[in-house]
Amino acid sequence: MSRWATFDCYGTLIDWNAGIRGVLEGLFGAERAPGLLARYHALEPQVQAETYRSYAEVLTITLERLVAESGLSIPEGETGALAQSLPNWPPFPEVPRSLAELRTRGWNLAILSNTDHALITASQKTLGVPFDLVVTAEDVGSYKPAHGHWERFFERTTADREHHVHVAGSRFHDIAPARELGLKCVWIDRGGEDAEAHGSTTEPDRTLPDLTGLPDTLDELAPA
Repeated sequence: MSRWATFDCYGTLIDWNAGIRGVLEGLFGAERAPGLLARYHALEPQVQAETYRSYAEVLTITLERLVAESGLSIPEGETGALAQSLPNWPPFPEVPRSLAELRTRGWNLAILSNTDHALITASQKTLGVPFDLVVTAEDVGSYKPAHGHWERFFERTTADREHHVHVAGSRFHDIAPARELGLKCVWIDRGGEDAEAHGSTTEPDRTLPDLTGLPDTLDELAPA
């Protein structure tokens, strides 16, 4: 029986906080960046919930709303700075090795991401490990926590739910909907996420600080 591990990408595999914070620091200075970053995380789900837009558009619109309510202004020519920077956002240090170990142990790997194909393709290159399937918001016309990503995943793979585990860094975007679907899940709690701000206190099957111990954890949750 094939075993599947599905992953959120940004915040789980790729350090999106570092990526966004770096842009905010470059535009508005290091002192303002932490407060702006926290507010960004509150605004982005609101933009995603309004209607389907490409993730590049979501990044741009969220940045525009953020600076407008903060009384700031975006330097000329920099409105698309977040989308332009995303291909250079780095993976977390332990991620490539842990993903490679999962492949060695026979796991199939998939990404379920709130992004566009053009952006996720660049990020996959930085991870350096092949994935068997990638499902983006562009594919399903919706953003997590909507269930479209998982529905498309099961359509494409006919994966057995007892041999599938979802892994993510956001309880709001990923752990809560995975639980609604009755799936096993692992929360990667890297610190700093205010899940309460999004109204999600859903508990995962396991909580890890990073992906270092993930191969053993997944083997425990879904033995070969």
